Amino acid sequence: MTELKLWTKDFVFISLANFFVALTFYLLMTTLTVYAIEEFNASQSKAGLASSIFIIGALFSRLLTGKYIEVIGRKKLIYGSLVLFLIAVLLYFLVNNLNLLLVVRFLHGTAFGIATTAMSTAIMDLIPAGRRGEGISYFSLSATAGTAIGPFIGIFITQHADFNMMFLTCTVFSVISIIIASFSKVPEANISEEQIQAMKKGFKLQDFFEIKAVPISIFMIIMGIAYSSIVAFLNSYAIDIQLEDAAGVFFVIYAIFLFISRPFTGRLLDIKGDNAVIYPAIIFFTVSLILLSQAHSGMVLLLAGVLVALGFGTMMSCAQAIAIKESPKHRIGLATSTFFICMDGGMGIGPFLLGMLIPHAGYRGMFFMLGVAVFLSIILYYFLHGKKVAANKIPRLTTHHQQPNVNNL
Repeated sequence: MTELKLWTKDFVFISLANFFVALTFYLLMTTLTVYAIEEFNASQSKAGLASSIFIIGALFSRLLTGKYIEVIGRKKLIYGSLVLFLIAVLLYFLVNNLNLLLVVRFLHGTAFGIATTAMSTAIMDLIPAGRRGEGISYFSLSATAGTAIGPFIGIFITQHADFNMMFLTCTVFSVISIIIASFSKVPEANISEEQIQAMKKGFKLQDFFEIKAVPISIFMIIMGIAYSSIVAFLNSYAIDIQLEDAAGVFFVIYAIFLFISRPFTGRLLDIKGDNAVIYPAIIFFTVSLILLSQAHSGMVLLLAGVLVALGFGTMMSCAQAIAIKESPKHRIGLATSTFFICMDGGMGIGPFLLGMLIPHAGYRGMFFMLGVAVFLSIILYYFLHGKKVAANKIPRLTTHHQQPNVNNL
C-alpha cells in the first residue's frame, strides 16, 4: 500500500542532512575537551564545559523551537538553522581564547538544536503511523552513524593533523548538509488556524513542553549523562590506559552493531511493545559501562562498544518513538523538543559534572558508578512508563482509543 511506504525521496534526503549535522556535532564533541586542554590549558571540568555548553545552547533553542515550529514553518527553520550552523563552524577559525570558544560553542549548539528538532518533527509526517517505531529507528540511524563516524574522524584528525583541519572538515560537512536538504520537500503541519493561534499565545509550562512526553524524557536524562561520559572522555581515558588504537575504532564498532540491530529493535517495539525493548537495553548499557570501567585490553573496550550500541543506541530511538506515540499529533513538534531537551540536557550537564568527579574517582570509578546508576534506573523507568505499559497492554488489545497504538499489538 502506498500509505505504508517508508523509503521516500524526502525521507532519505532529510535523513542524510541530519547525518551530516550529527557527524559535525559528534566530531567536535569528542575532540573539544582535548582541544580546550591543549590550546587554552583548561582544567578537566572547564574542558568538559567546552563540550557541554554546545548542548546547553541546543536546549535553549529546542525550548523555543518546539513552541514556534509550526508557527514559523518547518522549512524556514530547517534551512535557516543549517545556514547558522555553517556560520558557527566558520567562527571556530577565529577563536583565540577559552571564553570565545564557549560563546561559539553556545551559538553552534543553538543552530544544532533548531535544525535537529525541525528535521525530526518533519520526518514524523513522512513515516506511516503503523511503522513509527521502525521509521524512527531508521531515521535515528542517520544521527547514530554520526555518533560513530564523527568521533572516529575526530580522533584520527587529532592523531594525524591539527585542529584547523578538524574545523575545515566540519565546514565541508555543514555545506553538504545544506545542499542535501535543498533537494527535499519539507512537509508542513496539517493543523487548524485555531491550533496555530493557541501555539502563539501563552507562556505556561505546557506551551513549551508536551506533558505526555515528559515521563520517558525524564528517564533519558540519566541515559544522556551516562552516554556523555563515553563521548566526552573516552579519548582521554584511552590515552590514560594506553588503548588509543581500540578507542579509534570504538565508535565504528558501535555504529556497525547499531546498523545491524536497529531494524530489529524498531520492529520489535512496534510488535511486542515498549517494555520488551527498554528493559533489555538498560541491562546492555549497564554491562557496557561496567566493562569500560574494567577494560585492560582492546577487546574488552570494543565489546563495551557493542553493548553500548545494543543498550543506549536502542534506547535513544525507541524512547523517542515512545514520546511521539504518547503525544497528540498536532503537538509532535513539542514532543520531539521535549524528548531532546531532556536527553541533550543530560548529555550537556554530564561532561561538566563528571569532569569534577574524575579527579576524585578516576575514569574507571566514574564508569563503574554510572553503570550502577543506569542499572538502578530500571526502577525509574518502571514508575515513569513501564508500569503503565504493562497495565494497559491487555486493554489496548480489546478496546479502541483515540489513536491506535501499534506498539502494543
